[in-house]
Amino acid sequence: MPILRSAALFVVAALFEIGGAWLVWQGVREHRGWLWITGGVLALGAYGFVATFQPDAHFGRILAAYGGIFVAGSLLWGAVADGYRPDRWDVTGALICLAGMAVIMWAPRNGG
Repeated sequence: MPILRSAALFVVAALFEIGGAWLVWQGVREHRGWLWITGGVLALGAYGFVATFQPDAHFGRILAAYGGIFVAGSLLWGAVADGYRPDRWDVTGALICLAGMAVIMWAPRNGG
């Protein structure tokens, strides 16, 4: 159950993190304005808040693992929201990042 909870938190946090960055991008690069930018900044703050609910209490470990989620999630977000088509190397790299995240977060450890 802790792994399922942790995985669900990663999904929610990824939506806030990547969605927030995308909203800021849209607000600035696509000239959609301050409401988009503000929404993005709020979503990025929510990402930080959601990250604190991870069962592991080591900030460095959590943030490193979110890096792997960010890589894979960003490619997926780009494909869905912007029509980006990842090539096989993008997909391979994302899978490596996800494997790294799983090792960082869920590998058995001695004493914590």
